[in-house]
Amino acid sequence: MRVTLWARSPPGALRAEVGDGRGSGCLGDRVKDPDAFWSLAPPREGPRRWGLRALLVPRPISPFPAHPMAPHQPWLLLLLLAWPPPGSSETRYQPGDPVVLYVNKVGPYHNPQETYHYYQLPVCSPEKIRHKSLSLGEVLDGDRMAESMYQLRFRESVEKTVLCVKTLTLDQVERLRQAIEELYYFEFVVDDIPLRGFVGYMEESGFLPHSHKIGLWTHLDFHLEWNGDRIIYANVSVRDVKPHSLDDVHGPGPLSLTYTYSVRWSETASERRGERRGRGDDGGFFPRTLEIHWLSIINSMVLVFLLVGFVVVILMRVLKNDLARYNLDEEASSSSGDDFDQGDNGWKIIHTDVFRFPPCRSLLCAVLGVGSQFLALGTGIIAMALLGMFNVHRHGAINSAAILLYALTCCISGYVSSNFYRQVGGERWVWNIVLTTSLFSAPFFVTWSVVNSVHWANGSTQALPATTILLLLTVWLLVGFPLTVIGGIFGKNRAGPFDAPCRTKNIAREIPPQPWYKATLVHMTIGGFLPFSAISVELYYIFATVWGREQYTLYGILFFVFAILLSVGACISIALTYFQLSGEDYRWWWRSVLSAGSTGVFIFLYSVFYYSRRSNMSGAVQTVEFFGYSLLTGYVFFLMLGTVSFFASLKFIRYIYVNLKMD
Repeated sequence: MRVTLWARSPPGALRAEVGDGRGSGCLGDRVKDPDAFWSLAPPREGPRRWGLRALLVPRPISPFPAHPMAPHQPWLLLLLLAWPPPGSSETRYQPGDPVVLYVNKVGPYHNPQETYHYYQLPVCSPEKIRHKSLSLGEVLDGDRMAESMYQLRFRESVEKTVLCVKTLTLDQVERLRQAIEELYYFEFVVDDIPLRGFVGYMEESGFLPHSHKIGLWTHLDFHLEWNGDRIIYANVSVRDVKPHSLDDVHGPGPLSLTYTYSVRWSETASERRGERRGRGDDGGFFPRTLEIHWLSIINSMVLVFLLVGFVVVILMRVLKNDLARYNLDEEASSSSGDDFDQGDNGWKIIHTDVFRFPPCRSLLCAVLGVGSQFLALGTGIIAMALLGMFNVHRHGAINSAAILLYALTCCISGYVSSNFYRQVGGERWVWNIVLTTSLFSAPFFVTWSVVNSVHWANGSTQALPATTILLLLTVWLLVGFPLTVIGGIFGKNRAGPFDAPCRTKNIAREIPPQPWYKATLVHMTIGGFLPFSAISVELYYIFATVWGREQYTLYGILFFVFAILLSVGACISIALTYFQLSGEDYRWWWRSVLSAGSTGVFIFLYSVFYYSRRSNMSGAVQTVEFFGYSLLTGYVFFLMLGTVSFFASLKFIRYIYVNLKMD
């Protein structure tokens, strides 16, 4: 049974197909529209999990055109919100059934985000290119899968079969030579299993004389393992293959190449792919360094626990002595009838100013609202990972979940911002909501526009199609922004009076001159460096995963480090706030946000160090994307840790002044 929904949008068509897709074909193959459209497709086998899929059928040469999506299709948004966590969808085969092998993308090995469609290289390609339907996360990840010319049949081995005979011009040979020199790798996909290998072979040896050899792999060996009616493992190899040399190709005439391949099937005792993938689903194509990871993380945790314990013990001891001395002085002052402020100093004397509302209250509340949203978003992503809802071998799973959670958690930012804004006496709550919803979305849109434009200009598959852009914009307009407004309305209506244990005088007290070590910049340096030191080791592995070739799976460790980061940020903020109040400086509101929020600056500085010293990334495309999104990441950590820092300081200040005996 198949149900087809049509929604015309000139000059193309926007359509959705719902059906029971069995066999090795893909939904939408019969459609002749050469541009992109969206389809709703279930997995071929296994649990019935519905999901929004983007079926891309671009022209073989960049940058993958797509017709604009009609903005009056609200059901697309509902389909996105119904997107479940990605799961496994293994296809079951009978002996002799065709197994579709998809070509995906190519790109420099050291630039993970610089990818291009496989058919942009002068390689064997069918006359009519048919693309596979992709999930939203896969599109965001730069995947563009298309059917290949390789003929694979389940459990049928073949030896050195001719794929095609390709005639290359001198310009095409030069393109291949340049790709090999830049260490281009390719990625194929068979039954959701990625196969990776290098496009060619390069060897450099000696100084005098210097030899530089470049060869192209024209033969590929596919090794697949099966158990019952399922494919358990797949790999591609060139181990016993001699590359075709491109060093002597300089004549004006064309170069004729014969591409061949072999397929070898074998039975395995493993019943699940996870068991077989224990030694690496890519056959060791990407490195693994998890052994060092554990020792480094344990060392970092011990240092952090010592730091937090030291701060808590010292601070509580000093605070206990302060409360005892101040309360004793208050009793003596009351018995003698002296004025309350005479002979007093420290944080007690500013009790009538410590709760004086700061300038730029609307901006402060917006920061707290968006920071709370990202706290919920980060916690939700890690919790979903701990529950096993992400498959590390499935492209774009976390990207899809992050977009969905960001849209749904917009109500948190609106509620927290509007609620606190009303508590501190704000009246322009509509402007506060607009500021809250644009505090992150505006910088993100600017950054993404620059990065996406660079990708589009270079023909990279990381450039999003127009339909994907309009879909994401629709999600924000119809889900994110309305939820922010709804959360703001609830927050405004449920806001109570500001719980201040001390009355605030109308005239502000003069702040005495402060020593240099109590300056804002010094507090930001201390408050940012200590939380950063708590995550510096883990940060390397996160960078190696996002900007490298690692596959991160230690989500339990990540959750523990995330909790330590928040704890250190809160403790350092409390300590710095106490030292600031002890100097009779009551301007703690923004200072508390900046102290731990400056961790974002250290994270960005670390990204500069990682790019220059720990990676081999290069080129304008990768550089723009790396620094653009690294800057955005530092901004997110500033909002998140600034929020934790502020509420920790507010709780601490209320605690010490509630326990202080005053008239």
